[in-house]
Amino acid sequence: MKRSEPSYLRNQFLIAMPHMADPNFAQTLIYLVEHGPQGAMGLVINRPSGLSLADVLEQLRPDEEPAALCRSLPIFSGGPVQSERGFVLHPVGDQFTSTISLGELALSTSQDILFSIARGQRPQRYLIALGYAGWEAGQLETELAGNAWLTCPACERILFELPYDQRLEAAAASLGIDLRLLSTQAGHA
Repeated sequence: MKRSEPSYLRNQFLIAMPHMADPNFAQTLIYLVEHGPQGAMGLVINRPSGLSLADVLEQLRPDEEPAALCRSLPIFSGGPVQSERGFVLHPVGDQFTSTISLGELALSTSQDILFSIARGQRPQRYLIALGYAGWEAGQLETELAGNAWLTCPACERILFELPYDQRLEAAAASLGIDLRLLSTQAGHA
């Protein structure tokens, strides 16, 4: 009998269940960048940090005034791990100094993408986050078994087009679920 490969959740959304008690993840929607035998990494995509791209650029190049456009471009709190490290999620196609392909999407971690966005160049669709969510080997699987998360396929419309405060509900709705109707109590039948 051939042994089947485990099913991993790369390029999926994690939807926090209403009973999620961890303040880092309560009411969050996470895009899973990586998931495998060594663990998982994702970016929270619905929690703005209060910072703008202008704030970040002022730290990187204090002698240059960022374009006015940059003041309206939000930076998201991607998660509690390495919260000083930046990540830009964008459609595949544009290559920057440090870009890895995730299939239809790519993740860039170099400063050149930030300056390209600030100049109004490329990419045209993106999400900028500081920090990430990380799970050790088996940790995410344990949380999924404990009903802490729902999963669904990632959707670029939710990721790039919807206002951040509509993303969690839209991802749940893609599964036919209204999170407001779920109990805040965890349990198993």
